[in-house]
Amino acid sequence: MSLNRSEKEAVISDVTSLAAKAQTLVMAEYRGITVADMTKLRNEARSKGVSLSVLKNTLARRAVAGSPFEIVGDQMTGPLIYGFSEDAVAAAKVVADFAKTNDKLVIRGGAFGGKALDVDGVKQLANIPSKEVLLAQLLGLMQSPISRTARVLAALAEKRGGGEAAPVADAPPAEAQAA
Repeated sequence: MSLNRSEKEAVISDVTSLAAKAQTLVMAEYRGITVADMTKLRNEARSKGVSLSVLKNTLARRAVAGSPFEIVGDQMTGPLIYGFSEDAVAAAKVVADFAKTNDKLVIRGGAFGGKALDVDGVKQLANIPSKEVLLAQLLGLMQSPISRTARVLAALAEKRGGGEAAPVADAPPAEAQAA
């Protein structure tokens, strides 16, 4: 079914606004996927904040013109589903995870940070932990020296006085503090 001019302009406008907010674009060929599988993919994508669209390639090229995703315009051929996400890894993760269980979805490429990604690039991007996991790892890394220091001080205190806290060398004696 062909679209009239105003419908095409509306599609281009919608995709342009998606591309303006997105950090990542992933393209995959969907030839042979059943409607039920496509519905599962769309539901999974929606829950992860990924916008999936099946678009005419000429409309997709026009929509991403002038955006960081313009560099993959020459790869926009054949029946493609386009995944846009504001999270840097969400689109790649959703499409790559689905492609592992459904061999009919074939990753074709993508773009991130103004650079074109090939299939391996999309898969590498999908293997990066999510933002929440990275923040938890960073917090654990920041707490590690503090907790090690506390364990060492506790061990020293236990060794010196049988569980009492050892006096701090820089602190004045208790008699001097009272005066």
